Amino acid sequence: MTRPAIPEAVTTPPPPLPPRIRRTLELVYGVEGVTAARVWHWPGRVSVGVRPAMLSAPSELLRRVESAVAGLREPDETWDFGLLDSD
Repeated sequence: MTRPAIPEAVTTPPPPLPPRIRRTLELVYGVEGVTAARVWHWPGRVSVGVRPAMLSAPSELLRRVESAVAGLREPDETWDFGLLDSD
């Protein structure tokens, strides 16, 4: 009996994240109270979304996330920070 072939999409690992996006995620996940994070990047703009832990104050968490990634900002770049919807 022959097993069905596994589709290539299942066996192919996703491409690696660009180093800057990977570093952004590392810094964001390093902030206490972040349970999930997403980063979107396009020329001249970066958006960071986070999901706070149950007992975290969202506005304080966003301030700490913004502070954590401040060193990654380029001079003419716009960064936006917000909350992700809960699942």
